[in-house]
Amino acid sequence: MSNLESLKFFWPELILSATALIAILSDLFYERKDSHKVSFWAIGGLLLTFITIRLFGGSSVNGLFMGTMALDPFSEFFKILIVLSTIIVMLMSFNSSELDGYRKGEYYTIMSIMAFGLVMMTSAIDVLMFYVAIEIVSIMSFFLAGYLKRNPNSNEASLKYVIYGAFSSGVMLYGLSILFGLTGETNFFAIKNAISQLGPDSNLALILSIVFILVGLGYKISAVPFHFWTPDVYEGSPTSITAYLSVAPKAAGFALIIRFFNIAFGSNSAMGSDEWSSLNSLPWPFLIALLSAATMTIGNLVAIQQQSVKRMLAYSSIAHAGYMMMAIPVMSQSGIYGIMIYLFMYMLMNLGAFFVVMYVQDKFDGENFDAFNGLGWKMPLLGISMTLFMVALTGLPPTSGFVGKFYIFAAVIEAGNQYYWLAFVGVINSVVSLYYYIKVVRHMYFEGERSDIVSLPESKLTTSLVLVLALPTFFLGWYFSPLVEWANNSLNFFLGI
Repeated sequence: MSNLESLKFFWPELILSATALIAILSDLFYERKDSHKVSFWAIGGLLLTFITIRLFGGSSVNGLFMGTMALDPFSEFFKILIVLSTIIVMLMSFNSSELDGYRKGEYYTIMSIMAFGLVMMTSAIDVLMFYVAIEIVSIMSFFLAGYLKRNPNSNEASLKYVIYGAFSSGVMLYGLSILFGLTGETNFFAIKNAISQLGPDSNLALILSIVFILVGLGYKISAVPFHFWTPDVYEGSPTSITAYLSVAPKAAGFALIIRFFNIAFGSNSAMGSDEWSSLNSLPWPFLIALLSAATMTIGNLVAIQQQSVKRMLAYSSIAHAGYMMMAIPVMSQSGIYGIMIYLFMYMLMNLGAFFVVMYVQDKFDGENFDAFNGLGWKMPLLGISMTLFMVALTGLPPTSGFVGKFYIFAAVIEAGNQYYWLAFVGVINSVVSLYYYIKVVRHMYFEGERSDIVSLPESKLTTSLVLVLALPTFFLGWYFSPLVEWANNSLNFFLGI
């Protein structure tokens, strides 16, 4: 489809682009103390984007912009997740004392541009588009990580992010160039057809290509051993941005991994554990299963040692990437929608946990475990909500976290006895994670002095946002069938079932 014809399906992305432009122009007319008002334009644009995504729901076009992008319910699912998480983080930022003294207009503008890049990642079906989208996201992430320019930790976080990001992007680009050299194609579907005609003498080059591409995508989802940037960057970034980086890029990264490997290297439907048809030169499913086990294990073991709740959540986000990676080697229909369900649940509980950390950091000037002492008695709403988020992140019933893990583990077990060991490793890691999540609860209720003075957050926005995140985290543990049906329908359309 030509570029002009494609524009009529491109309204969400066009609105996001206009949102970023309006945000940066409107910031010119506000004084520094009023620059937070740019958020009204940004959030309004994101809400309009959300509406247009829903209006185009159910459409399916694979050849947008000369075959570089696709519009389907699969991308719609991830676009909604990304837009929702962006809106939530912008609302979280309203009362963040970390951002005081900085022009917030730039902050909301950069977030809007980053959301645009993330949305593009979910729709890309061409190597060039997928790389450009990743670079948009990466560059905006560098700015956001170092947004607190007068904070040395934020500067360090941004510098490390740039170094690791540049390295991983370069390695991935080299892998993509090898793939293009082998196939002469950039479209995912054309790459699949070209690979099927390659001879055995191309195996080594193909292996190197896939390894280098996995380095870049593994960096994006914080998979071991490409995770080294995550703790320092998450700790040094503004807490609201840490929350955003832990959810939105991870979701877009998994969407891209699923689409790229399913189309370019899979069978006509979902790739089964024995159907990595174009990659049979190595036991790729087993190797990725090992990466999954290493990711969740290292993330959990290092999280146990942390004294900062923010840094603990950073390492736990690595572990959660490992849980979701369990379904990648399986790549069955149930495995893919298990990832989709998990990501939606993870968005709610992880953003909620970081929001409470941000509030405690602002209110009590600390993010260590001791800063949470007695919080459950002093501020029952925050204490109960944080307890719920910690239980959900562990994956215990009756929370949404249990439902997410249930579908991931069910897909792994369903794949056959060759993956039972991976499910066992996942269960052990879930038990290990219980230690450091419950440690937060212990400090909130059993450490420090019990207070008889009960209070609510001063801001109604804070109270409302905590409830908006906590209530679905609880109720989706009981009534989750609409979400499961939505994810399943999105996947069915994507797979052509």
